Amino acid sequence: MKKGIKPSTRLSSLAVEFDREDDGRWIAEIQKLPGVMAYGATRREAQQRVYAIALRTLADDVEKGSFFTPVSRLFGYGVARS
Repeated sequence: MKKGIKPSTRLSSLAVEFDREDDGRWIAEIQKLPGVMAYGATRREAQQRVYAIALRTLADDVEKGSFFTPVSRLFGYGVARS
């Protein structure tokens, strides 16, 4: 059972919400990316795992032709001048 929502952090503009289960495990979830959630023994471990899943999900979407706007904020880019 969840004990309540903990403060969130951000991966660009994607909010990560944390809950702590009764058994002590942490769960991290990114609600803007359906199905992107991960458990960890610590809050940091759950955060690292959910970031990895989020990046894999975004990469898969990009490969399929969908371009989720926050992806552009993850990478800095510029235009070369001649």
